[in-house]
Amino acid sequence: MPEHHALKSLPTKILLPIDFSQSSQAALDTATDLALHFHAELFLVNVIPLLSTFTSEYAAPQLQFQDEEKTHAEQHLAKATAVLIAKGVKADSSVEVANDIVGAIMDVAEREHIDFVVISTHGMSGWHPLVFGSIAEKVIKLVQCPLLLLHSTKPETGVTTPSNRSMEWW
Repeated sequence: MPEHHALKSLPTKILLPIDFSQSSQAALDTATDLALHFHAELFLVNVIPLLSTFTSEYAAPQLQFQDEEKTHAEQHLAKATAVLIAKGVKADSSVEVANDIVGAIMDVAEREHIDFVVISTHGMSGWHPLVFGSIAEKVIKLVQCPLLLLHSTKPETGVTTPSNRSMEWW
């Protein structure tokens, strides 16, 4: 392999932003394979959007919903982490609550000393990603370490691949 295409060092800690979709399950399969191959740690992060906490009659239900989402995400991550550990992968996870999802991912990458990122697209097209941009696109622009971007099929096609059928993570 030519020198300019080689990794400067082998990854030791891989970050996988995960939202429990089919595309992130496929990314989890790929990240697991990489972690096993490189004997690297796998760090899973789920970011829950911070809901408005303005003072009103709606604030308490919003906070309760946010707490429920965080608990739900923690349960899914604990299950996925247990599966990873059983496969021989050193794994850890966190749930972050933030208005800026990409900023939270970048903060975790820095805090956890991440040296490789695996992220999947959701295969969306149309006006939404055009206007708002995608999380994956923004991470690609900001991340300071090697990154593997996995392209997913469009959500409405319902097409599954062997990698996202291989395990029930959550």
